[in-house]
Formats: sequence, structure tokens, C-alpha cells
Amino acid sequence: MSLDYYFIFGLVLAILCVPAIISAYSENRTPRFSAIMVVIAGGLMAYAASNKPGGYELGEIPELFVTVVGQIIR
Repeated sequence: MSLDYYFIFGLVLAILCVPAIISAYSENRTPRFSAIMVVIAGGLMAYAASNKPGGYELGEIPELFVTVVGQIIR
């Protein structure tokens, strides 16, 4: 798998964990599972960013997202 896949999977996972964290806090529960998933997502993104020469820039993330989704669909 390409490093781009790791980065995008981590990004999507981190975004999907935000509602779960907010829901847990609003119901006075500890967000254990969500916190673990955020750590995993951060690890995926950090692994991809540290192993790609030059890393990722903020401006290239939308194009990267479209490219990865296009490769998955195709």
C-alpha cells in the first residue's frame, strides 16, 4: 500500500472519530474507543508523513484525497 493510502485512511478515521468523542462527552461517558481510534489515526498519518520525502503540505491534501478515492473506486 502506498503512503498516500495510509495518510488518507488516517485522516478519514480521525474525522469520523470527532462525532463519537462529542457524543461520549455529551452523555458523560469516557471516550475510550474514540480516543484509541484517534491515536491509531494519528499514527497512520504520522507514519505516512515521516516516510514520504518532503512530507505532505496542506494544499495537496484535497488532490491527494481525490486521487486515492479514484484509485480505490477504479
